Amino acid sequence: MDKSDVTLERLRTFVRVAERGSLSAVAREQTIGQSSVTRHLRELEQALGVVLLARTTRRVTLTEEGSRYYAHAIQILRLVEQANDEARSTSETAAGTIRISCTAALGVRHLSRLIFAFQDQHPAISVDLGLTDERIDLVRDGVDVAIRLGPLSDSSMKLRSLGHSQRILVASPDYVSRHGRPASPEALANLEGIRMSNIAGSDMLSLTGPDGAVQMVPIGGRLRVDHGLAAREAYLASRGIGPAHLWLVDDLLSEGHLERVLPDYALSPIPLSMLIAPERASIARVRLLVEFLAEAVLDIPGVERSGREV
Repeated sequence: MDKSDVTLERLRTFVRVAERGSLSAVAREQTIGQSSVTRHLRELEQALGVVLLARTTRRVTLTEEGSRYYAHAIQILRLVEQANDEARSTSETAAGTIRISCTAALGVRHLSRLIFAFQDQHPAISVDLGLTDERIDLVRDGVDVAIRLGPLSDSSMKLRSLGHSQRILVASPDYVSRHGRPASPEALANLEGIRMSNIAGSDMLSLTGPDGAVQMVPIGGRLRVDHGLAAREAYLASRGIGPAHLWLVDDLLSEGHLERVLPDYALSPIPLSMLIAPERASIARVRLLVEFLAEAVLDIPGVERSGREV
């Protein structure tokens, strides 16, 4: 076996195993048998004459030689994809697959329909949309673009601010009629609250009053959930009062199933951002999606433009 056996297929398999740390995960991702993944790696190492990966029963890690080779391999694969992309662009048709990750509730309620509209404009582009509230590793999980709510600190990714998501306090008319409408933030302490177990500090609300003064108000309650759609159902079922992104409950508000509580007091808006894997940012189909979403998200209720691209 010689260097001509260093094929793109084997390079791609090596890169994904290096990023995932698991042969079985890559096999599932590429819909091939694990034996094929093992064979690609063995043949690549034989062609190079070096050991690239150290294998244990629990994990696969890069050797020193493997780390150096990985850095060059991802550059090679990026150049190949860019060349393919530029060749396709001569036909004025963007094609290929984009992998997107999005906060789950936002994805279900709004982003999915934006993706549908994007694909209507670009019928040759396939989309793999994953919905999760977990902070994923874009490189490890092979994701091109991630839409996230809240502050982000991953400096290794290309970050684009999409704006801020407005939040309001809501409850059902039935809950308000049975328990009374709070006239001040302090009254919330005596009412049942819906809290998010996966958000730090959800037992305290920061409310800005009409005079600009900020009040920190504790909120209790017997129900804590870790998903926005579960909170939506809890409000609808008259389980209590709590904060909600406007996009999460806009339809329920317009239909009268929910109503605003303490409308003169504002909750802090939450940053909405797009993370882009740096090595994918220059690919035409990814650029098209990024620019499309940067404008389309402004049609989501409660999302307002702010910030700038970093």
